[in-house]
Amino acid sequence: MIHTENSFMATKIARSVWLALSLFPALAMASHWSYEGEGAPDHWGSLDPDFSLCQKGMNQSPIDIDNTLKAHVVPLNTHYIDGPSLILNNGHTIQATLPETTQDNVLIDGVPYRLQQFHFHAPSENTLHGKHYDLEMHLVHKNAAGEIAVVAVMFKTGAANAELEKLWQALPDHADASQPLTAAIDINKLLPKDKTYYRFSGSLTTPPCSEGIAWLVLKHPLTLSSEQLNKFKQVMHHDNNRPVQPLHGRVVVE
Repeated sequence: MIHTENSFMATKIARSVWLALSLFPALAMASHWSYEGEGAPDHWGSLDPDFSLCQKGMNQSPIDIDNTLKAHVVPLNTHYIDGPSLILNNGHTIQATLPETTQDNVLIDGVPYRLQQFHFHAPSENTLHGKHYDLEMHLVHKNAAGEIAVVAVMFKTGAANAELEKLWQALPDHADASQPLTAAIDINKLLPKDKTYYRFSGSLTTPPCSEGIAWLVLKHPLTLSSEQLNKFKQVMHHDNNRPVQPLHGRVVVE
């Protein structure tokens, strides 16, 4: 009986890891890209033909949010009930993956986008008026047509974040390690109460830097303690943010 339960759990974890990697195939098949040295962001476009957009793309992320266009944007409508089932250290970030059966989603332009996973960057990738936040969380969603939308949440050093701590207690301390999450994580507690946002069209911030991604960067940051920030940095061993990219005429609306 114990053997059967272990086999079931192993299969479940393997499926979750496959789902996490399938969202960003570069993580699975191109481990030579990195944030330092010869594989650093400045070289991504020349590492692999599939990464050419990292160099040639005209709608790349992240960006510096500075000048914006005031518009009547629709309030962000989130439906997060399930928490993540697995936490993964892929060497590039710490990622929490949702179960395949989740119905967690956001509505964007009336279209539901299902939450796939969320992960973290320190310092933040997107900047506001040229300034980084200490940490940025990316909630990655996909709709039925395969289109991707990312909701970004900023964190600044201050009071400890209780919900984040549940994740941090399970942090895999080395690359290519994962484990199931036993603590229930309420994703709503990783969002500010005021969910007003900046919106722009961009790309994935990791190879292959695919474009056509809807970005919604929430305006109001949360806090995490300096100890929590340092724990993430110690596990990553390096900054894991891509530098900001040119706007090339894009407009950021709010």
